[in-house]
Amino acid sequence: MAYFLHDDFLLQSKHAVRLYHEYVKELPIIDYHSHLPPDGIASDGKFENLTRIWLAGDHYKWRALRVLGTEEQYITGTATDREKFRKWAEAVPYTLRNPLYHWTHMELKNPFGITELLGPGNADRIFDTASAQLQTSAFSPRGLLTHFGVEMVGTTDDPVDDLRHHQAIAGSGFGTKVLPTFRPDKVFQLSKGDDYRRYIDQLQASSGVAIVDLDTLLDALWNRLYYFHSHGCRIADHGLNSLPREVDTSLSLDEVFKLVLAGDDALAAEHEEAFTFLVLSELCKLYHDKGWVQQFHLGPLRNTNSRKLRELGADTGYDSIGDFQQAQSMQHFFNTLEEEGRLAKTVVYNLNPADNAVFAAMMGNFQAEGTKGKMQFGSGWWFLDQLDGMTQQLNTLSNIGLISCFVGMLTDSRSFLSYSRHEYFRRLLCNLFAEDMNKGLLPDDIDWTGKVIQDICYHNAKQYFNL
Repeated sequence: MAYFLHDDFLLQSKHAVRLYHEYVKELPIIDYHSHLPPDGIASDGKFENLTRIWLAGDHYKWRALRVLGTEEQYITGTATDREKFRKWAEAVPYTLRNPLYHWTHMELKNPFGITELLGPGNADRIFDTASAQLQTSAFSPRGLLTHFGVEMVGTTDDPVDDLRHHQAIAGSGFGTKVLPTFRPDKVFQLSKGDDYRRYIDQLQASSGVAIVDLDTLLDALWNRLYYFHSHGCRIADHGLNSLPREVDTSLSLDEVFKLVLAGDDALAAEHEEAFTFLVLSELCKLYHDKGWVQQFHLGPLRNTNSRKLRELGADTGYDSIGDFQQAQSMQHFFNTLEEEGRLAKTVVYNLNPADNAVFAAMMGNFQAEGTKGKMQFGSGWWFLDQLDGMTQQLNTLSNIGLISCFVGMLTDSRSFLSYSRHEYFRRLLCNLFAEDMNKGLLPDDIDWTGKVIQDICYHNAKQYFNL
């Protein structure tokens, strides 16, 4: 059977081949949003086997295995790592036309050099071959980041994190910049009861600020934001259903917050959105003042299966695309900050493809003099970081905004093998431009088109994030 991942995979014309191989293939990677573990990069420990680096924590693979009826013991359960890998190998031939089929074989080819289709017949051999390579320094976390040409990684970090792993990396002489990202999602979860109060205790301890009311909560957050800034952080990120609305409340939010601190949660859910608007908008003003970039990941419907949530916990592959209303709350939130002249550079990611045009159009309303592409309609993410989803995002951005100003792809992943997503994106992007050139929709100017694609894949992000 012919191996389909040849050097010109996805490149369907001579123009596409030239654009990819001559202009973007060797560009470094700026991975400005990921979930890579900073402790793993700091310790640079070796992965025990292929399952540990490849299957553990991978919700995409878990969901595919569940569709096939695989027993949970082979997904998140007690089966051995080899047994779990065998089950994945059995599943792979059935993932045709799912992006997992491409990703699986791209990640086996690079970095492991394995150029055969994974299936039950070669599962043990591939497991042993890759696992042996993982015991070498070239396949440690730092070795892999170096191999993939990663210039910068933005991790995702809670405000209570002490950032000691980032400090260790920064002082080690490692060539890749590993910078923290401020992700304060938990502070908005007013209705989480005792979990919320425990989090506030952590925030209090890490900031050294006694949190007794709304003002001291903001003081504690500002303390942590300044701490993150001193450790190289220049990006904030937020995972929300939608941007919060400014809701009138019958009781002051300070009083609601005090009641929650005292253990009274009766009004928490009712006032959570107004509380989020207030706290988030105050944080966003400070992001602007410190010259940060703010990111918003909008649209997921999380933990949809209550029984599985009880059995396996949160973030185990039972999330979905939500159909939340986005436009009016987004406009009001950005406009509130713009009115004060404190709207920071912003990247907004959409999870529902039905809202692509809404997001792309909204970004055009709040651009700024002297800043190229201040407001960014971010790359397709989660359910949409595949060929069709990325193509839709790129086409919508091209039609409603300026794709030439786009800051490009990111991994948004917990896996050190996910850098194939940048290659996937770059091949798709080159083919997209080449198709228009071949159709006569763009001039036959390979050098200028190549420059624009280089900007999208690397230079725009480098400038936008001040790297």
